[in-house]
Parts: sequence; structure tokens; C-alpha cells
Amino acid sequence: MTIIMIKNKHQSLAFTLIELLVVISIIGILLAISVFSIQNARKSSRDARRKSDLETIRSGLEMYRADCGSYPANDDFLEGSLVGDAADCNSTDDITYIEDVPEDPIPDTYSYTYAPTADGGYTLSATLENETPSAYQVKNP
Repeated sequence: MTIIMIKNKHQSLAFTLIELLVVISIIGILLAISVFSIQNARKSSRDARRKSDLETIRSGLEMYRADCGSYPANDDFLEGSLVGDAADCNSTDDITYIEDVPEDPIPDTYSYTYAPTADGGYTLSATLENETPSAYQVKNP
């Protein structure tokens, strides 16, 4: 018994237009999903840095209070460094608690805020991009 195979002369080994459109659509969907994931990862990373920066500032404020007896009266230190004035801190020299106060990863859009409270404490806060509630605060009575 002999099997004879007949090939169509017009049969091509190329892809059809529909096959190409399906593949391009799948690649586009995967690309969109990955870009969205990368942006969320970046937001989470910046939020983690904000929390770390607030902890650094809080630590400096606590050292300042330990030496000077109170927290700074205003937020001027957020523009540069946290320095205890010798006259205010009963010291012979100015004491630097934070050489360069960290600033927000996106300084033109967000910033850290410091506000002394009436009871002698303070509120230190930052706006987060990826979490609810959107403001992260450190309060110290």
C-alpha cells in the first residue's frame, strides 16, 4: 500500500495578519501590566524612604530635646540642618544633630512638615503616595 501526499502550491509558511495582531495584542497587554507594576514598586520605595527619613528626623529631634530641654520652635531646620544653639542648649558650642536633614524624594511635589504643639510636643508628617491614609505622622506629646 502506497500513500501519496499532495501539497498545495499556494500553501505558505508565513503568519497571517490575524495571528500577528493576536501576538501584538498579547505583548501590549503584558507590557501595560509590567509598567503598572513598576510604577507601584517605585511609589512603595519612595514611601519607605519617607518613613525612614521621618524616623531620622525624629531621632535628631529627640537628641535635641535631651540636650536643650525642648523641641525646636519652628521648622527652619527642614531647609538644612538641625543644630542646637549653644545659648539655647546650655552648651559652650553649637551641636549638630542632623548634618543634612533629608528631603522628600519628590521635593517639588511633596515635603515633610514639622509643627510644635501647645503641650510641648510636635507633629512630624509626610504625604505618602501608595498607602491609606495618605498622611504618615509621628506625634510626640
